[in-house]
Amino acid sequence: MATKKKTNVPEDKLELYEQLLEAAGIDSKSNFGSAYTAVNGNMYSMISKYGLVGIRLPKDEGEVFIEEYDTEMFRADPDWPPSREMVAVPDDLLRDTKALAPYMTRSFEYTQTLKPKPTKKK
Repeated sequence: MATKKKTNVPEDKLELYEQLLEAAGIDSKSNFGSAYTAVNGNMYSMISKYGLVGIRLPKDEGEVFIEEYDTEMFRADPDWPPSREMVAVPDDLLRDTKALAPYMTRSFEYTQTLKPKPTKKK
């Protein structure tokens, strides 16, 4: 179940992101003023401090998502280069939890296949 974290994200966008995570049964984390999800140390979704949402998909599925939803690769900050695997979620799709939830599930499943990153916690 998603829980509210301290972030700098616009409240309306954060609420939509949290609704999506709750529908998928996913808990979020927060860091650097944004919220995100991760499994085995690999991030698979995030909402930037600008209210932009990105989800991680395999390359071929990401290309289909970009074409279908007329979007692009995710940039957490407009001045940063685009992500290699995260696609940007258009605002209208973010408002459609039912349509977006299967992509979140797929993102989680895909990210579980990636090599785990070592944790820095002692």
